[in-house]
Amino acid sequence: MIVKKYFSTFLAGTLLATGFVSVAQAGKSDDTLNVAIDRELESIDNYYNTAREGIVISRMVWDGLLYRDPKTNEYLPNLATSYKWVDSKTIEFDLRKGVKFHNGEKFDADDVVFTLNYLADPANGAKPARNVNWWKNAEKLGEYKVQLNLKKEFPAALEFLSGPIVMYPNDYYSKAGPEGMALKPVGTGPYQVTSVEPGKRYKFKKYDGYHASSPKGSASIGNIVIRTIAESNTQLAELFSGGIDWIWKVKPDQAKRIAAQGAFTTKNSSTMRIGYLNFDAMGRHSKNPMNDVRVRRAIAHAIDREGIVKALVQGESMVVNSLCFPSQFGCAQDIKSYDYNPEKAKKLLAEAGYPNGFETPFLAYRNRDFAEAMINNLNAVGITTKFEYLKYAAFRDKVQDGGSPFNFGTWGSYSINDVSAITSHFQSGGKDDYSKDPEVIKQLGIGDTSVDPAVRKAAYKAALSRISEEVFMFPLWSYNTWYAFSKDVDFNPTPDEIPRFFTAKWL
Repeated sequence: MIVKKYFSTFLAGTLLATGFVSVAQAGKSDDTLNVAIDRELESIDNYYNTAREGIVISRMVWDGLLYRDPKTNEYLPNLATSYKWVDSKTIEFDLRKGVKFHNGEKFDADDVVFTLNYLADPANGAKPARNVNWWKNAEKLGEYKVQLNLKKEFPAALEFLSGPIVMYPNDYYSKAGPEGMALKPVGTGPYQVTSVEPGKRYKFKKYDGYHASSPKGSASIGNIVIRTIAESNTQLAELFSGGIDWIWKVKPDQAKRIAAQGAFTTKNSSTMRIGYLNFDAMGRHSKNPMNDVRVRRAIAHAIDREGIVKALVQGESMVVNSLCFPSQFGCAQDIKSYDYNPEKAKKLLAEAGYPNGFETPFLAYRNRDFAEAMINNLNAVGITTKFEYLKYAAFRDKVQDGGSPFNFGTWGSYSINDVSAITSHFQSGGKDDYSKDPEVIKQLGIGDTSVDPAVRKAAYKAALSRISEEVFMFPLWSYNTWYAFSKDVDFNPTPDEIPRFFTAKWL
């Protein structure tokens, strides 16, 4: 294993350094797109997977009632031809006729009711629970008509029904269950699964029976093979040798060197994931300097976000000033922002009673270089840190237990294009809320429950404005992803970081 890892690292580095890249044409010649991922998936049953790679497969194999256009963010009909809000807690759907699952089962209301009621039962343990815990049940109103009854007002319902909530065949799943679906998945999506080697390799072929009315469009590439290759250098070596046609999460320096060769296409896209600083503003970690808003504002002015984005984060990442990603519904941009101003930071610290600064614990779980750059910014204004770099589970537990006055984290919103997927998660009074501000909680409650878009936007703006004014949390920047693939492949990334292989084509 050590020899293999060394060889692939040596080979990838040598090929990049010498510019010798020989690309095989196997992918296009046999109409098979070969894709590499770096994670062993626990399951490819959509409801027992939380990995992004599993989400990518889900969009290939299954369909939802709706589909969000990644360019316009418009909700388009998919397995449902139309929907209407009967009232603030009830949605009716008219379903598409003539759709068949990959195994030949007819799609109708029984499949929708079965899927939604199965997910609504906590005993079935669908993951993540937040995706499926907002409705009470589904009722069949006719062979192609369904009513969804919500537990409470949940205006983001359409966002979830256009993405993570996909429909299963009731006859097949009631017999096969999660174990069977993980090995022999059956959906209505543009690709059907032909082979599963758990954690290693997944094979797909274009579903010729895919319904022509789908907003996803008809898939162009005939076959897709997704392989788990944990080592990035091994992925690169296979890309150069022609064994792989497409990789992602490429390191910025590698992407630049790959692009310089001219033999591959490299693309970069900002993603919905943003970085943030979280402060113990209310003293959960006993009394500490972060309880003072002047200290929190000083830290906001001390961090050179633009410089860190330019030097380290790179790509299409950008500084964000609201605690959300700009495309998300309700993510107001006209709120208070903080420029990089070390002198102002020192002045605020002096006003707060810390003319010589102070020492504070500081936690992070990823991007050590980003964290260290911020530590240098803080040192420059007199704040020294006791830095603790943890694995995510340990970081999460310590933060939720109130064991951190100050930490650096990230959040990807599960690619849900709605403020409720991030701001409400962190600031609605739950275990991740370090400020528990009554006014913020009130406004987010209005935004999370009103079905009037104007009311939602006003409430979210009020909450985001107060969060920014009081610096309960400090948003940093968006993240980005680098992709590298064969020049024979026409592929375009999207900000939700869900590669849609059903839109890819051969050139």
